[in-house]
Amino acid sequence: MDTGVILLTRGSPLALRQAELSSALLSKKFPAASIETRIVTTTGDKQTDWSLEKAGGRGLFTSELEHILLSGKGDIAVHSAKDLPTEIKAGLTLAGCLPRANPADILVRREHIVTPAVIATGSPRRQMQASAVFPKARFVELRGNVATRLQKIAQGVADATFLAAAGLERLGITEQAGLVFEEWGPDKMVPAAGQGAIAWETRIRDASDLGVFCDPATTYAVTVERAFLAALGAGCHSAFAAHYTDDFVWLFHDHIGRRAFPFIAVPATDIPAYVAKILKQFFACEK
Repeated sequence: MDTGVILLTRGSPLALRQAELSSALLSKKFPAASIETRIVTTTGDKQTDWSLEKAGGRGLFTSELEHILLSGKGDIAVHSAKDLPTEIKAGLTLAGCLPRANPADILVRREHIVTPAVIATGSPRRQMQASAVFPKARFVELRGNVATRLQKIAQGVADATFLAAAGLERLGITEQAGLVFEEWGPDKMVPAAGQGAIAWETRIRDASDLGVFCDPATTYAVTVERAFLAALGAGCHSAFAAHYTDDFVWLFHDHIGRRAFPFIAVPATDIPAYVAKILKQFFACEK
């Protein structure tokens, strides 16, 4: 990798921006290396008419990149961490994550609509938590990149939608005519596990070489959040959410609601047992 690194990415503007950030980091660490970015079209990109909630989102945006990694024709698959399934293909692993951006969700609504009647989101996590604030709202699915979704909301396809703050930030989008951007923190909407983080997936044999260039705090937080998903067998389209920050973990489940628990940093090998202990407390709240 001292002479060349091939990054694999999807072709959306946000995915390409995340690849640019990864390339910039690698160029700084390997100034003499050749950094190439290869765009890969995934099943999720091709099937724009699919409902992700009904089809199941697990692996739809990652499988093709993983096959190329295993073939040796790419070195790092650059993902939004929240899109990476908890079950990674044999021979591959998460090398680490880049420094996390704002993990919050942003409610984007039309300017003159305070209480949206129609909210465009196919995410059960967002639907369930938004229902607590807008109990009369109807939910519809909206596919497309960030710019497309914003345009459709401005055109009145729906009254509002939710987007990740990190994606908007990386694309440099802070406002748009006719729309209001409202941040929902974890006390109002628990983010998806890994939200706001850029993950590097690679072959196991290369993980230690690449991991040293990632951000330890973000990598640890994402590892904790993914451990909660793994314990429940939940993917990115489950109505369960976990977010670790400031020695606390926020959890959401549609049968229990939202709770926060103290989470003292433990060694990575102890995370699964600690997660199981907290989940036991969490589900006791249902009784």
